[in-house]
Amino acid sequence: MSALRESLGFLTSRLRQVGIFVALILIVLLFQGLTGGILLEPQNVTNLVVQNSYILILAIGMVMVIIAGHIDLSVGSVAGFVGAIAGVMIVHWGWPWWLAIPACLLVGALVGAWQGYWIAHVGIPAFIVTLAGMLIFRGLTLIVLKNQQITPFPAELRALGGGFLPDISGGTSVLEWLTVILGVGATLALLIQAVKERRIRKKFDLESEPTVWFVVKTAFIALLMLTITFLLASYRGTPVVLIVLAVLVIVYTALMNNSVFGRHTYAIGGNLHAAELSGIKTKAVTFRLFVNMGVLAALAGLVFTARLNSAQPAGGTGFELDAIAAAFIGGAAVTGGIGTVAGAMVGGLIMGVLNNGMSILGLGTDYQQLIKGLVLLLAVAFDIFNKNRSGGESILGKQFKRKTTPPPVPEKTTPAQSETVGANTK
Repeated sequence: MSALRESLGFLTSRLRQVGIFVALILIVLLFQGLTGGILLEPQNVTNLVVQNSYILILAIGMVMVIIAGHIDLSVGSVAGFVGAIAGVMIVHWGWPWWLAIPACLLVGALVGAWQGYWIAHVGIPAFIVTLAGMLIFRGLTLIVLKNQQITPFPAELRALGGGFLPDISGGTSVLEWLTVILGVGATLALLIQAVKERRIRKKFDLESEPTVWFVVKTAFIALLMLTITFLLASYRGTPVVLIVLAVLVIVYTALMNNSVFGRHTYAIGGNLHAAELSGIKTKAVTFRLFVNMGVLAALAGLVFTARLNSAQPAGGTGFELDAIAAAFIGGAAVTGGIGTVAGAMVGGLIMGVLNNGMSILGLGTDYQQLIKGLVLLLAVAFDIFNKNRSGGESILGKQFKRKTTPPPVPEKTTPAQSETVGANTK
């Protein structure tokens, strides 16, 4: 019982992080029942990954920007603009796909550098700069495409958005074995890494996670990964874009958790003035964050364009809203300083399951927008509730502490102490 109480107490203290995983599970179970089991069919799970891949890519960069206390409203327009540039390069100019991809990523980096300069060095708020960028690059997309779509693209580029890893069994097996090997290998690597990190934390007396909760959490994540592996292997195998996403999640998680740049990003979002006084080059960090966001927006634009096999004038419309929602639903704080790449992925999956489930049920875009808006509002309200409950930096939390903290009780003095005080005052 003591272990159970300890685990429950730990979960209560980590309500923000645990809540999003619980929410994802409940939403999946809800739509699995409402859709009659269609949601978790192998083909639909594959479609869920492919259809939301570019939003998840954007969410990685967006959560980093939000952690630093900024926002980027231009990522959808930048993704559409880079898709248009890719169409011109490959279809009109005849560039090979392997040359056009790095060229498009370079365009994204230049766009990020342009916006990062105005934000970091000129001092214009990111909201204004990226709002202007949303209009600028949407207009440039229309100019580049001349308000017409460009198609088709080569098969190698289309594989980035909708291709699959080769089937090593030649299509003769019920399961695609390359996917099984990758999935089982990734699960084992995750288990080994989790146990290794826990041993290191215990060695330095930094471990606060109860053993029961660690075992349950690790086993659940492993079971989830194996289930997804089985579902993917039952259809066509591993989508190429899933490999891209996995690499990005691993790299950026390590960057935010184990690098100086990641620590500086959290410090800037937590307290900009304190970060400056501590010697952090806040302008350089902010500039690099927006360059990185530009590159990821370009990659998302390439994935989206490859999946549709066309560069469209309206490409990327609304992507920024889904990416921002994914970051906030995934636990990023509105005031900055808090958030994780893994949380943004979970938030993006919540948005993806909502979109996919409501589409299967035949709900119109009007009701879909309404429900997604309510989910975003509840996620932010949940974040504020957690701050108030823990007596955080919010005004409501401070007022709550002020009202509920009893006044200090004056110390009682003995007769001998009173006589001594009286003698000293004479």
